[in-house]
Amino acid sequence: MKAVVARVTEASVEVEGEIVGAIDEPGLLVLLGVHHDDSAEHARKMAQKLHGLRILDDEQSCESTGAPLLVVSQFTLYGDTRKGRRPSWTAAARPEHAEPLVNAVVQELRQKGARVETGRFRAEMKVRSVNDGPFTVLVEV
Repeated sequence: MKAVVARVTEASVEVEGEIVGAIDEPGLLVLLGVHHDDSAEHARKMAQKLHGLRILDDEQSCESTGAPLLVVSQFTLYGDTRKGRRPSWTAAARPEHAEPLVNAVVQELRQKGARVETGRFRAEMKVRSVNDGPFTVLVEV
């Protein structure tokens, strides 16, 4: 499982003209990709890592500050571009495997007390964000 995590001052996800998830204060935008070999344990570890990731101001985390997270499923993170010009998606989990694991990450974050907004799985989404810094990291478990 991997995530591109950006520190943001605000972020939102729109589907068919409707805002389905948004944070309007400093927090994290998480683009989350699921590998076909990932398990519930990977989801648990990812949630733990995201909640405690110390990349907010003064090396704080969502856990220590209560800052929100916007989690957006992003299968394209597993696009393999090593050969040719067209990405291969063979490493990305199929939707029926990925969706429960994305939901597990969100649920685990919420159980830890995190405020979490989400995109809509398999939807055509428009993601808007105001990056803070910019400060972006790749998280893998």
